[in-house]
Amino acid sequence: MKQVFLAFAKQNQEANKTVADILGKLSNDDREKDRKSYYKSLSELFRHNIGATVYFISLFKEAVADNAEAQKIFASLAKIQELKGKLNEEQWKKAVGFSKIADKALVDFINALNDNDFQASVKIDWYKGKPPATPLWFMLEQQIAHNIHHRGQISQILDSLKIDNDYSGINVKFI
Repeated sequence: MKQVFLAFAKQNQEANKTVADILGKLSNDDREKDRKSYYKSLSELFRHNIGATVYFISLFKEAVADNAEAQKIFASLAKIQELKGKLNEEQWKKAVGFSKIADKALVDFINALNDNDFQASVKIDWYKGKPPATPLWFMLEQQIAHNIHHRGQISQILDSLKIDNDYSGINVKFI
């Protein structure tokens, strides 16, 4: 199980790097323009994935309380700041840096897990308390699916702008 989730996390890391590179080549105005998506701009979609990665990983802290190596990962997330609204170029560069920190934290977190950790119970307050918790492996899958979903939204917007964005193809560089 660990090897599969590690592959997903590394693919996620590589895809987010590629997305950041593509978006970084756009003008700030193009990156920040309201594209009528739920999170409005390409920049806000990208930043939403950063925030979601931090959120999901933070849910796991109690579930892996006995794993000292996994607990070390949480300190790196404290460096990430939420950037709201339209960003200037300097703030965009900060967001890209925060994405690198979050993606590395996810890879490092999964690397630190042992087989039993994947079955650990993660408390959630969704679904009206039914269930009150899910296995960590399920929440990791949800986090990966969430990032893929929003990168798909970014891809659709880039497609409509006729900007090449093949970051979701089969990539074996990280294996």
